[in-house]
Amino acid sequence: MKKNGFICLLTVMAMTAQGGLTRAADIPDPSAVPASTPCTLHADSSEIQLDFKSVIDRYLYRYGLTPARSFTLRLNACDSRVLAGARLRMAGNESRELPGLLVFDGTGMARGVVIGLQATDGQRLAVNAMRGHGITVVPEDGAIALQAYLEVEPTAQNSKSIILESFRATVFVALDYQ
Repeated sequence: MKKNGFICLLTVMAMTAQGGLTRAADIPDPSAVPASTPCTLHADSSEIQLDFKSVIDRYLYRYGLTPARSFTLRLNACDSRVLAGARLRMAGNESRELPGLLVFDGTGMARGVVIGLQATDGQRLAVNAMRGHGITVVPEDGAIALQAYLEVEPTAQNSKSIILESFRATVFVALDYQ
């Protein structure tokens, strides 16, 4: 039984809300946010460290995923009238085995596990989803509460080949306003 504590550095980048993202390669330059955007991503939300604490291989092999860890995206200069119908879209490098889940950036040795993103009510938030997901933004502080969890890819599950260590993943976020 291997028991590892490791940190996920989730890099969150803003992107323009110009429809139709299907691949990470289609992501526009994150610095090209139009001046008319009703919100911007707060600086302290650009790199979020999630501590998944001790993760036990045997637990992952048995249950397939870890408990979710909460994190918050904070927004600046939000117009609350526009946020009422906002939809959150996320783009990133997606798992081939588990579509909609985020793979690691490839900077470390961790393998066989991917990142799932979800709303606090447990609704799965798939990366590269065309339509996005309805979200709730706390108007007073522009906060979007989210969660992340680790899930074992089927090939690693079957071959018992999970490698756990610190890793980094990047997700681009956009708010689509109505």
